[in-house]
Amino acid sequence: MTTRDHARRAAQRFGAGEHTDAVDPGPSLPDRLTAARERKGVDLVRAERDTKIRVRYLSALESGDYRDLPGAVYTKGFLRNYAIYLGLDPEDVLRQWRRERGEATAPEPVIVPPRPLAEPARPLNFSPSVVVAALLTAGVVLFFIYLSAQLLRYSRPPDLAVTNPAQAVIDVEESTTSYRLAGTSTAGATISILTPGQEQPYRTTAQSDGTWAVQVDLRRGQNRFDISAVNTETGKEAETPRTVVITVPFLVFQAPTLTVTQPVEGTTYGNGAIAVEGTTTNAQTVMATATFLGAAPGAPAPARTPPPASPRASAEPAKGTTMNVADDGSFEFAPLELTAGRWAITVTATSAQGQTATQTRNIVVAYSGVNLVIAIRGNPAWIKVWVDGELVGPQSGRVFAAGKTITFHGTTSVEIRTGSSGATHFTLNGVSLGTLGKSGVPETWLFDPPDPPVKTQRT
Repeated sequence: MTTRDHARRAAQRFGAGEHTDAVDPGPSLPDRLTAARERKGVDLVRAERDTKIRVRYLSALESGDYRDLPGAVYTKGFLRNYAIYLGLDPEDVLRQWRRERGEATAPEPVIVPPRPLAEPARPLNFSPSVVVAALLTAGVVLFFIYLSAQLLRYSRPPDLAVTNPAQAVIDVEESTTSYRLAGTSTAGATISILTPGQEQPYRTTAQSDGTWAVQVDLRRGQNRFDISAVNTETGKEAETPRTVVITVPFLVFQAPTLTVTQPVEGTTYGNGAIAVEGTTTNAQTVMATATFLGAAPGAPAPARTPPPASPRASAEPAKGTTMNVADDGSFEFAPLELTAGRWAITVTATSAQGQTATQTRNIVVAYSGVNLVIAIRGNPAWIKVWVDGELVGPQSGRVFAAGKTITFHGTTSVEIRTGSSGATHFTLNGVSLGTLGKSGVPETWLFDPPDPPVKTQRT
């Protein structure tokens, strides 16, 4: 069969009529494939092994019997791969294949996907169950917000700030007698302002906007105000209290003022530990002296006591004890240990310019029973005590370190067993007896005034 016969048969197979008057188009596609294979010098079996295209499909391509091929898509793939294997232009081979099939001018159909049907918008439909669920959700959210706010409120201490004065330490004019303290805090909090020497603090309540204000009194000198805030509902205090110091200057030549609160004039004390306390203004130092005036009215003369003109007290108060005044104008001496009798205690306040103010308190010291003060000095000492003949505790039967001071009171007697007599110092009813033995030597002493101390054998 000639090449022309192949072309004619292919045209008839795909419905193309004969055109006897057409120009010879050249070799048909089957002839071109066969000729190219022969030029390559391979048979169909070899071509199958090289291209992985079965022999039956290669034979159908070279014979133009396309009905034996699986379909147009596979045929195009076989032609393209076979043309490349034979050294032909694959696109030219495909165009000739379409032309011999009668598809040269027929465009490939365009596949247009169908448009999806437009679904009309659904109107909002609020069913009763949806409304109830939304309301419940909103209620739960609001409840948790409220609960969180309350927990935060109860867990936090109140705030506290001072806005007037703007600084914590200020000086005012010498004629100023009061000052308005102001600030902010948590609404409803109680503001307390305490100043030394004042028993009751100033108090106020923070307003709904958190502001507070208190008018406080001022005295000459330094006025210290300690400010705190307490939440009345939770009891929590402000973490950072505030302190304001306001100083009112003294007049250049103003004499100090002096108030003695202890001792009280004309008081009879049952022991000799007399406290000296009070307040002063415009003074730098205060001195306290104790002067013995004689035996107490109706008191019998003691059998053995030191001369009444030489009472012993802390830091020698009979000769005069001086101390500096505190910043708030207060002063407090160590208790004066005085013997029985009448005493005049004189307190003198002195300013920086040397001006003074003096007050005197007349008191009576009338000991009742036995008042024994034991001071351990130098070395530790073991102590055992009997008061009115009975063994006492817990300050008995134990070792006390050096520097320790203990006091015992009895109706008729106090008896002391010490493990180191030289380290144990005694003061009986305000009279210092010192040590009664040697250091490291255990001894027992009975104190039964007005008789002198007696050494006993009690252990």
